[in-house]
Amino acid sequence: MRLPLISLLFLKSVFAAVYTDPSLLPNSPYTYIVVGSGPGGSVLANRLSANPNNRVLLIEVGPSDTVNPNIRVPFLCTKLVPADVSWNDTTVPQTGLGGRSIGYPRGRTLGGSSSINYMVWTRGPASDFNRLAHETGDHGWSWKSLRRILTGVETLVPPPDGHDTTGEIDPSIHGSNGPVKISLHDKTAFDSRIFKATSQLAEFPFNRDMNSGNPLGIGWTQFSIGDGQRSSASVSYLTPVLCRPNLDILVNTLATKVVQTGTQDGLPIFRGVEIAQSASGPHFSRIATKEVIIAAGAVNTPQLLMLSGIGDSAELSRFNIRTIVDLPDVGKNMQDHVLLLNPFWVNSSSTGDDIGRDSRRSKDGLAQWEASHTGPFAASVGGNIGWFRLPKHSSIFRQVRDPSSGPHAPHYEFLTVNQFFSSIQAPPSTGHFITIATIVLTPTSRGSITLASANPFDSPNIDPALLNSDFDIFTMREAVKAALRFVAAPAFKDYVIGPFGDLAEAKTDADIEAYVRSQSAHVFHPASTAYMSRKGSKRGVVNPDFSVKKTIGLRIVDGSVLPYVPAAHPSSNHLHHRGASSGVDPCQ
Repeated sequence: MRLPLISLLFLKSVFAAVYTDPSLLPNSPYTYIVVGSGPGGSVLANRLSANPNNRVLLIEVGPSDTVNPNIRVPFLCTKLVPADVSWNDTTVPQTGLGGRSIGYPRGRTLGGSSSINYMVWTRGPASDFNRLAHETGDHGWSWKSLRRILTGVETLVPPPDGHDTTGEIDPSIHGSNGPVKISLHDKTAFDSRIFKATSQLAEFPFNRDMNSGNPLGIGWTQFSIGDGQRSSASVSYLTPVLCRPNLDILVNTLATKVVQTGTQDGLPIFRGVEIAQSASGPHFSRIATKEVIIAAGAVNTPQLLMLSGIGDSAELSRFNIRTIVDLPDVGKNMQDHVLLLNPFWVNSSSTGDDIGRDSRRSKDGLAQWEASHTGPFAASVGGNIGWFRLPKHSSIFRQVRDPSSGPHAPHYEFLTVNQFFSSIQAPPSTGHFITIATIVLTPTSRGSITLASANPFDSPNIDPALLNSDFDIFTMREAVKAALRFVAAPAFKDYVIGPFGDLAEAKTDADIEAYVRSQSAHVFHPASTAYMSRKGSKRGVVNPDFSVKKTIGLRIVDGSVLPYVPAAHPSSNHLHHRGASSGVDPCQ
């Protein structure tokens, strides 16, 4: 059926609708079909439909982002996994994590993972972009070429508490008229101690704005939050244009394969998409007159390619899938950031711990947010952020080459949380805490996405190979030791009591390594499973213009195309690519 999309998310009346039944889609042809409504898909649907001569169909396997009210509330981001708006998959057993299988959620709703993430907004080091330009042979991917676009997608807005942000961010490198609202978090009692520590310990310098291209140091975290609400890809790029008559959105529907529709100059043309709502239900197909664009993410994009006969022929033959395009790198080269949450007891009652324990305080916080979009529920769980390199004389560099993109690119990250936070342990019923997340940003481990069956409704085998290299475990171990040094600064003398749980017992490198392997997870940044290479190269899956090698009419626009996972939280730096204009074209 075709239902009106009515939501408090909308800032004005709209007359658009979403389709929940593929049988009711119009029979007239589409110019472009976009598979996946995450950041890449939402941006493309917006920009392509800005041309009234284009008819655009956007397909999303999950529901509308209005079905779960927690999406809008920044503080409730932790309630979105597992949930009805995420893929609640698990990995294969991870050798580097002591054989554990861990949850592997991604967004499964309009806006994709930008609707369920923790909203950290970072661009990464300039050298990451320059490395991409070098490896693809396309200068358009350089920091200099992309900086205007990175700035143009933003609108910098005040934090929910309205405090003066002078000295906490550099407004000159941010936008003021873009679709994505970004802001800093409200001030906490913890902030002043962090920045006092930066003046006491030379290895942890203050950085006013890590989005300058040189992120090294500790600064204020920037979030894709505006006016106390999540500024997702859906809210930023779809909501303002839902009145366009040439944009159709189909939800609750899986793209089961892309379909060859012809041949040109010996190359297969893929302009068809097969869709279904269940394995046993009817299957439908739609044709694009120009292109099919896949933006299903680093897990589902390679799965869709392989189900469509595009991938490693040896892998496809295992499931009796006819190989149409032999691209051995589909699903290979998988990378992700390893996350470890390190809690510390603190001598304070000004943390966020009591909100989760006291239903009355939680109810009051939510009521304040509903009334004014202010208060504790207007902020994400993160606080301040830091980016650091291993010392250049570290012993690991006698074994492996530095995997970072340059001397101003970090190897690991701190992300502070003003409460107990863990993906492994339940929060204690008493006490107050801070948590310092340590994250490996430049992993040398390489995993894969492989088919578990030929049924598109079965999850693929997800193997991010976390902590599966000497460099990765060395870096996480050194990051934990750095966090312990940081909280030992004089600024925390009367504040931090000591590490909590297993971290308190980790005294030697061997102890720390055991702690790391038993407590680490991931930070939802899968990438590189359909990676980009130079045009004409036999390696890789896509060309620098996103076109899939050895095909016509097919492109990929999501994090799977990045050859390396960025040394950043990647939602801001792979979504708004060169093809995306910075402004939102309003409905007239």
